Amino acid sequence: MNRRKLGPFEVAEIGLGCMNLSHGYGPPTPEAEAQALLRRALELGVTLFDTAALYGYGANEALLGRTLAPHRHEFVLASKCVLHGVPEGDGFRRIVDGRPETIRWSCEQSLKRLRTEVIDLFYLHRWDKKVPIEDSVGAVADLVREGKVRTLGLSEVSAATLRRAHAVHPVTALQTEYSLWTRNPEIAVLEACRELGIAFVAFSPLGRGFLGGALRDVSSLDTKDMRRSMPRFEPANYPANLRLLDGYQAIARRVGCSDAQLALAWLLARGEHVIPIPGTTKLAHLEDNVGAAAVTLDAGTRAELDALINARTVLGGRYDASAQAGVDTEEF
Repeated sequence: MNRRKLGPFEVAEIGLGCMNLSHGYGPPTPEAEAQALLRRALELGVTLFDTAALYGYGANEALLGRTLAPHRHEFVLASKCVLHGVPEGDGFRRIVDGRPETIRWSCEQSLKRLRTEVIDLFYLHRWDKKVPIEDSVGAVADLVREGKVRTLGLSEVSAATLRRAHAVHPVTALQTEYSLWTRNPEIAVLEACRELGIAFVAFSPLGRGFLGGALRDVSSLDTKDMRRSMPRFEPANYPANLRLLDGYQAIARRVGCSDAQLALAWLLARGEHVIPIPGTTKLAHLEDNVGAAAVTLDAGTRAELDALINARTVLGGRYDASAQAGVDTEEF
């Protein structure tokens, strides 16, 4: 794979989002399978691994620590704070806490679970709107000065918030959802990142599985799958969204790539500062995703995709009202 700039680092142009292995889409992946996938990603040349304190309420970070600590010098490690869980009953309660003292505590816990002395890229997973963004950023800046964190990232924030944060401490990366069917970054933050020299890390680049082409029946999703609460996957919207796939898959066949590769190739063409981090639990999907780096789309094909799947043709919001209230991104 080609390399792209991520602050002081250079990483392969396709990274790995690790959430799927422990969180969000049903039961955690069995340990042996999860470890095999992480090791295979390294073998394939993936050099950016993205996790968070929230994922599995620490379990995902611990998985990466157990599996990748011996290879720590081979990749860039990204994790996140502010969102995490506290034990409650038989499970956890999710909380948002961007206070400086909590960010420091969260970093210490992440370092232990990840079995590392430093986190390369430490994101504010969300802006805790009860705390000025300058205070939360200042806490990460202190961790950078202490050598516990190398660089700062932000997740799901607007261009205005990005600029406020960047004025306090240089921001290396902004992460938010971006794909053919989630175009919100094109309102402002994608260009703001380009202007400021900040990498844009695209999570859910396959539209939470939609652009992989195989999810035809949402009733088959696990009862705890987060997509069940997302308006785009609701019965009122999903059948109409599915109709977009026929034309999309016809383009993939014409290009000679898989459905997933088409989505990732489109993202790679959006700018040299864009780094997609698809997640998966399947080795075959991992290998297919990495193969997108070899797919080149001409301008006509990109325009055809833009016209087919966009903010006007996709029905339903990306989050329900509760989740939407927790993000700071621009909305159409």
